[in-house]
Amino acid sequence: MATLPDTILTLGQQAPRFRLADPDGKITAIEDHAEARGLVIAFLCNHCPYVRHVQDAFARFADEYRERGIIVVGINSNDVTRSPEDAPDFMTRQARQAGFNFPYLIDDSQDVARAYGAQCTPDFFLFDAQRRLVYHGEFDATRPGGTADGARLRAACDALLDGRELAQPQRSSMGCGIKWRE
Repeated sequence: MATLPDTILTLGQQAPRFRLADPDGKITAIEDHAEARGLVIAFLCNHCPYVRHVQDAFARFADEYRERGIIVVGINSNDVTRSPEDAPDFMTRQARQAGFNFPYLIDDSQDVARAYGAQCTPDFFLFDAQRRLVYHGEFDATRPGGTADGARLRAACDALLDGRELAQPQRSSMGCGIKWRE
C-alpha cells in the first residue's frame, strides 16, 4: 500500500526546499526565485480532469501574476508506473498545449510532495516573500464542466500583494489523489 504524507504544511510554515528537473533536464530550485514577492507551488499532472479543467486559466494566471511579482512553479509527483500518462513526454505536451510559461518539474522521488503534504492534483500553495505559507487551497470553486477563473488563488495573491490579511477559511483543493509509489 502507498504511504501518504504524514505532514501537511500549516499557515506560517517555511516552504520546504527543493531542487528538481523539468522533462528537458533543466534544474529549478526554490532559491532561484528569491526576488519574487510571492511563490505559488502547484502540484499538477497530465491526466487528471480537475487539472485539465483549470490548466488554461492557470497558465493565464501565471503569466498575469508573474508581471506583478508572483512566480509559479508546477510539480508533477505522480508515480509514472501507476499513471503512465503522467510521464515526462506527456508533461511537455501538456505544458505546450496549455501555455505553461513556468517551470514544470518532475518529483520522481515524491519527496517534495511529501514535504509539502500535497494530497491531490491540482493542489496550490502560496508563499510570501519570506517563503512562509499564506494560502493552501483550491484554484477556484468550479469543477470540470464549469468555467475556471482562479478566483480563490487570485484573491489570495491580491491580498498578499496588497499587504492585507487573507480570507479565512481556506478551502482545500479537490482533484485526483496523487499516485503514490507502492
